[in-house]
Amino acid sequence: MELRLRLCIISLLLLSSKSTAIQSDDPIISRFQRYLQINTAHPNPRYREAADFILSEAESLSLQSQTLEFVPGKPLVLLKWPGSDPSLPSVLLNSHTDVVPAEHDKWAHPPFSANLDPNGNVYARGSQDMKCVGIQYLEAIRRLKASGFKPKRSVYLSFVPDEEIGGHDGAEKLAESDVFKGLNVGIVLDEGLASPTENYRAFYAERCPMWLVIKATGAPGHGAKLYDNTAMENLLKSIESVRRFRASQFDLVKAGLKAEGEVVSVNMVFLKAGTPTPTGFVMNLQPSEAEAGLDIRVPPTADQESLEKRIAEEWAPASRNMTFRRGQFKHKVSVLDKAGRPILTATDSSNPWWALLEDAVKKANGKLGKPEIFPASTDARYFRNLGLPAIGFSPMANTPILLHDHNEFLNKDEYLKGIDIYESVIKAYASYVDGGISAVPRDEL
Repeated sequence: MELRLRLCIISLLLLSSKSTAIQSDDPIISRFQRYLQINTAHPNPRYREAADFILSEAESLSLQSQTLEFVPGKPLVLLKWPGSDPSLPSVLLNSHTDVVPAEHDKWAHPPFSANLDPNGNVYARGSQDMKCVGIQYLEAIRRLKASGFKPKRSVYLSFVPDEEIGGHDGAEKLAESDVFKGLNVGIVLDEGLASPTENYRAFYAERCPMWLVIKATGAPGHGAKLYDNTAMENLLKSIESVRRFRASQFDLVKAGLKAEGEVVSVNMVFLKAGTPTPTGFVMNLQPSEAEAGLDIRVPPTADQESLEKRIAEEWAPASRNMTFRRGQFKHKVSVLDKAGRPILTATDSSNPWWALLEDAVKKANGKLGKPEIFPASTDARYFRNLGLPAIGFSPMANTPILLHDHNEFLNKDEYLKGIDIYESVIKAYASYVDGGISAVPRDEL
């Protein structure tokens, strides 16, 4: 009995230590923790609470603010630090307030506790993706204001909802709005990825999603019968064709010939076939239909039309009783912008913003790696689609990539270093006047 009591006490102590968040005495880290502790995970993000927190911080910095609701219940906070020359195109610092859900029982610390461990790691959903960036923007501006810096260009900060579910009610609506046209934006900064090395990562483009379902049909039959052109046989032939293509692309990455964002990725996300029963499936009946769902990501440097031709001729040919029609993607984003150009931001001398970023990172004692294509999708695509330069950049070096993973964390020292980086970048961008960079003409927005 005594042993059982001791074990119960030990268990309670362990549970208590796991669920009690350690709050930092450093006000900068404490503000980061408070933002992380607001549960903005889908399907029920606490957007109002997040917006109130951001507005409170903006007020403490004497930033102009407005709250937009393109869709009721989904507030978008827009802040402004006015520049001395309003004729110059502005700088937009974008971040999203929502996060993906977390499996609480798989975490070492509760995912919305923002627990600070003895190694200085802050554990929370959103610590990398991307609440860190939104608050780093504000902390960098806090420092710049304290130093007496006055921006020449106006600096806007947008805190948008719904990025994790496509951004359609957030950044997409902002980019299409009259409000956005009035901002006269010349450059957009958005999210990037953590870097396991000492070099920060910067992204000039991203792969575009093409989600589709391929469907095979065939005559049903007894589970013991052998015959040609069954639905399952036809689908498996297609899956093998997809697998070979996927392997050819992945081999380029494994060999170091291309980065992940430079190849076409294809992943099967579901299989659907069989005749269900209350306890499983009918085992002696071959189905007449079978489906597979594919998540395809295409870089802007690839030929999207050729890929669609491959899908129609090799992965879902009508000659094999396969169904695929080009207009029936579950979701498809073009690799071309509204002017028919590949959706990417230049990284050469034609784009001074990239050179300014490289120089600013260097001045803050950081290192910028080779320009990359983001392997997935971000809100930056909505701004690039308007012809605006947009750079994906989250200053997290020496950090494992844990976005959407269990035990997502960011070390406090890396977080503080990121503020140094943004202070340098925002100062460089807001001060730049040479060359007279122009925003996209209003009639193109």
